Amino acid sequence: MKKIIAVLILLISGISGFSQKFGYVDTKYVLERMPGYIAAQKEVDQLSEKWQKELEVLYKGIEQKYNDLRAEEPLLPGDVLKQRQDEIFEMERKAKEFKKNKFGYEGELFKVQDEKIKPVQDQLYQAIELMVGEKKLDFIIDKSGNSGIIYFNPIYDRTKDITTRLGVKD
Repeated sequence: MKKIIAVLILLISGISGFSQKFGYVDTKYVLERMPGYIAAQKEVDQLSEKWQKELEVLYKGIEQKYNDLRAEEPLLPGDVLKQRQDEIFEMERKAKEFKKNKFGYEGELFKVQDEKIKPVQDQLYQAIELMVGEKKLDFIIDKSGNSGIIYFNPIYDRTKDITTRLGVKD
């Protein structure tokens, strides 16, 4: 969808005769060649793999407990059966909590990525902004498709015009 929007902008500018200047950058290509990004991504990947293995161990433990319970179920009195079921439910709850704490939206992996990778990405975007100033470009599109337009000249922002036309307050 973002690529379609970028293409439409290019077509409109060509048809209308605007003197806007466009460029594109393959941020994925650049990042994959930056030593800081490579090291940070490797660290994040190793941490992710470690936590994934821990999670797999938790789930294997749950599966083993469940299989043991199914095999012994006909022989267990009601109170012991209930106790074992509760143990399995508690193990599942802890595994889900672990997964959320490590891999969830605000989990540790997200924080580590933000801490390790964001500074390298910021370096890239600063370099793009400097280049935009030097080349006097109005729009930069991300060729890798990760984020669509990564820079736009604010003089082309028409948000205020639309909010005024619609009577929407800032």
